[in-house]
Amino acid sequence: MTRRLAEVAKKVGMSEATVSRVLNNRPGVSENTRAAVLTALDVLGYERPTQLRGQRSRLVGMVLPELQNPIFPALAEVVGAGLAQQNFIPVLCTQTAGGVSEADYVDLLLEQQVSGVVFFGGAYAQRDAPHGHYGLLAERGLPTVLLNAAIDDLDFPRVVCDDAVAVEQVLGHLRQLGHRRIGMVLGPPDHVPSARKLAAARAQAGTAGSALPDDMVERTMFSLEGGQAAAGRLLQRGATAIVCASDPLALGAIRAVRRRGLSVPGDVSVVGYDDSSFMTCTDPALTTVRQPIDAMGRTVVDLLVGAISGTWGEQGEIFFEPELVVRSSSGPLRLSVHAPVADGTSS
Repeated sequence: MTRRLAEVAKKVGMSEATVSRVLNNRPGVSENTRAAVLTALDVLGYERPTQLRGQRSRLVGMVLPELQNPIFPALAEVVGAGLAQQNFIPVLCTQTAGGVSEADYVDLLLEQQVSGVVFFGGAYAQRDAPHGHYGLLAERGLPTVLLNAAIDDLDFPRVVCDDAVAVEQVLGHLRQLGHRRIGMVLGPPDHVPSARKLAAARAQAGTAGSALPDDMVERTMFSLEGGQAAAGRLLQRGATAIVCASDPLALGAIRAVRRRGLSVPGDVSVVGYDDSSFMTCTDPALTTVRQPIDAMGRTVVDLLVGAISGTWGEQGEIFFEPELVVRSSSGPLRLSVHAPVADGTSS
């Protein structure tokens, strides 16, 4: 007990007597002091005294599906900074293959009496994934905000980059450059944002008096390797431009083009999605759709802090308009028609 008092007092810069008053739930302590002591207990890994366990901490869980895609750390940085300005402590929970699952993180966060949770991507965006842990959050009434599109029956506020506008911008750009055989590399079939992109592409193709052939759509996991394999199949079918649902997928597509002795954008144009860090430094610099991460991140914080204070505010989707950033990876269609390229490799 003495050691705990000393460590908590040092952490919050208060006397051990003040910490003791908080832990014993005695009067004469301000709410800010009480919150600081309880948060220090949570951060240091000590259990709260029984009489205080019903009180939520100043911790907020930030659950990320991965760190390999730079867009997720970028969004987490904006949200984490905004939460810190509101005197909350962000707790980063990153999923890894074969590691702690999203549902496990939810259990851990609930045990820590967190004040809220932000999801930056995950099972909520996949129709066929397990969603029981979201129901648990709803039952507990824990403030929760989701970034980007989710399955229909999750009643949490969502901050979304408008996929339909993004697709309209990209396809308009490529058609102006003369491309008609435009392939798409999307996420898995049950991935909601990818489904929205595909629906928008088909609607745009219909408006342009054409159709989006099924053989111009490839599904894969979100990785550079997945993008390379999917783009390779589109190149075999004569795609002259490839639109990808993330920047890592687009980098994989560029690799696939080069593996076939072709050039970007001389032979094939490639467009990404996110405008994540260093896309200006790739060779060629990547044409991509920029998500307004600063505005989206600030809105996530506003929604979550409002919910924590008792005012949920917006419950549906809040859409943000993306921006097409044209760089060197997209260019005019060559006059010669691309024939399908034979390729014995699958990587």
